Amino acid sequence: MTLVAFMLVAGPVVNVHALQVQGEPVRTTPLFTSFDLVALASFAALAVAITPADQQLAVRTQDSLLQKMTWVRRSAAVVREVATPGSLIIGSTLYFVGRTGGNERMAELGLHGLEALAVGGGVTYVLKGVIGRARPYMDVNDPRNMKLGRGFASQDYRSFPSGHTVMAFAAAAAVTRTTDEWWPNATWYIGPALFGGAALAGISRMYDNKHWASDVVVGAAIGTFAGLKVVRYHNETKPDNWIDRTFLSISLPVDERGVGALSFSLIPAAALAPLSAPR
Repeated sequence: MTLVAFMLVAGPVVNVHALQVQGEPVRTTPLFTSFDLVALASFAALAVAITPADQQLAVRTQDSLLQKMTWVRRSAAVVREVATPGSLIIGSTLYFVGRTGGNERMAELGLHGLEALAVGGGVTYVLKGVIGRARPYMDVNDPRNMKLGRGFASQDYRSFPSGHTVMAFAAAAAVTRTTDEWWPNATWYIGPALFGGAALAGISRMYDNKHWASDVVVGAAIGTFAGLKVVRYHNETKPDNWIDRTFLSISLPVDERGVGALSFSLIPAAALAPLSAPR
């Protein structure tokens, strides 16, 4: 994320949405495609395949020697915090810095990243509550301990899916998909870096004895799907949506005295340009 932020600051600033308003009508595409079924089926197959190994993997991650390794324990803590609340902090920072600094791309990336986190987090909250799966620390020998609706009452029964994994993969997918349109040649290292970090976040939750392996796999699926769909909605399905019109028009201009005033408009900036032009 630090690398992406640097590229946003160093690169050219382009108001993508203003260009869409000024040019020809933007072609829209469906939000969901047949490929989505293939992707979801693949994740589902992987989750089903790994479920029988839930208990064995949980026992291995709790190996006494592994748990005593200081560098492993500290690394797990770092990637866990980067996933949550780190992803929320980074997304909010990108949005507000982009708005105050006039960097359209940075603001857009932050806003859409936060949306992906919200979508993924909402789905995760419902599933955790409804499925009510017991966390590994409750009984490492019983990965099938589930009870309908139990998760709404206690954190001990909110194992499925992994929320940290959802957040990490949602941010990774949203950022990778967005930056792929801006810097196609950078995808080969931005993608692996972000998704690799997201995978480590999931593994760290297993190391902390908070999630089963299948929780992590399903969390990765939900997060990836949320990130990709949010970006597709904004860039392809409905580019002129009310969320962008509202939140990407908010600005905090700072004058020479360092004083700023929050303002926003529901009218796209491009539509106001003729009104502010010299006469």
